[in-house]
Amino acid sequence: MSKVIFVTGAGRGLGTDIARQALEAGHQVVATGRRPGEVEKTLGGPQDNLLAAKLDITSLDDAHAAVQAAVDRFGRIDVLINNAGNFYAGFFEEISPEHMHRQIETNLYGPMNVTRAVLPVMRAQRDGHIITLSSIAGLVGAEFNAAYAASKFGVEGWMESLHHDIKPYNIRTTIVEPGFFRTELLVDASTTWSEPSIDDYAERTTATVEAWKSISGQQPGDPAKLAHALLTIADQNEPPQRFLAGADAIEGATAKAQELLAQAEASRELGGNLGHDDTASV
Repeated sequence: MSKVIFVTGAGRGLGTDIARQALEAGHQVVATGRRPGEVEKTLGGPQDNLLAAKLDITSLDDAHAAVQAAVDRFGRIDVLINNAGNFYAGFFEEISPEHMHRQIETNLYGPMNVTRAVLPVMRAQRDGHIITLSSIAGLVGAEFNAAYAASKFGVEGWMESLHHDIKPYNIRTTIVEPGFFRTELLVDASTTWSEPSIDDYAERTTATVEAWKSISGQQPGDPAKLAHALLTIADQNEPPQRFLAGADAIEGATAKAQELLAQAEASRELGGNLGHDDTASV
């Protein structure tokens, strides 16, 4: 069945794959980006089923305007795919407070802004689906990843809680946790690399930046296949609350789950006896 699908970050990378495949499948697509003219051109020019709308996800005003344009054009929004994001890479001490703020503003507050604008439409419909791109970095922290992981861990907590807030209105949620895909996340337009500024980190920073840049375009995951998987989920009546994308993501999540279970068991003796106990010594 044809749906109205609202995609952020549709001007390049995974967002373009999602929007293009959605159009090919017969859906009505609201493809958003900072430069809507370029978004429309990338998707093949004007089409009856396509609305290219201006959206800087860090602007709540932009979000409301794009949602209103979508409703004016298509009458409803069935699926929101929060795809837009960026990557501030570096060791925590070498990431400036300004860059940390920008990372959280884009990757966490950005999808919050768009979702805040879309939810009144979906509540009125008593139907909808919010799909938000997180990352395996939203489950597993790693070196050189402090800002990005912080933003994605935030996405995980927000979306998991939002699920319970909006479930009574027949609005579903899915958190997508991809591993390494050949998206444009590691290109200079999406990534800000920290500069060596602290002697203790300098050698590791230089080596890590070179290593990350060397894998750009070589990641194992195929973004076209990920786009197809997301559209498959968007068509499901009972979509998963979480979707791990890529064998590396599944392996990483499994290892993290085992680690958490082991840590919970190790905490049982000391951490499990911290409540009121009349027999405890004072």
